[in-house]
Amino acid sequence: MIWGISLIFLSVVAVPSLLLSRKPDAKELLAKVEPYQGWIGIVFFFWGTWGIISAVLNIDVLSIAPIWWATWVTSCVVMAALGFMLGYSLLNQWFLSNNATAKLKADQMRSAIAPKQGKLGIVGIILGTWAIIANIMF
Repeated sequence: MIWGISLIFLSVVAVPSLLLSRKPDAKELLAKVEPYQGWIGIVFFFWGTWGIISAVLNIDVLSIAPIWWATWVTSCVVMAALGFMLGYSLLNQWFLSNNATAKLKADQMRSAIAPKQGKLGIVGIILGTWAIIANIMF
């Protein structure tokens, strides 16, 4: 359940324009969160990556509850992608500033994913809601 709740939180942080169009008073809340977006992104990038690794290591769950396992893997992939996009500036500053090849590949990956951030955020909200429901059901 915590994966679903955290994915919804990350998706809301990643898609502020969607939230602002529905609730105009949310602008001040998003302004408070904005300086921490990089840190939030890094935490969720590593947590999503760890979730992918954990899901692969626990592939035996696939035979018991395949829908739950697929939800787990998919939500972790979306979480890692959104986390990468939000934390890119800090990741670039810390890890990639000394390696030109890695920086170039990360820039290419970010430029490919960046136009899809809004859609990925909406998918994250839907998937997070489904993860909560699937956790209760399975």
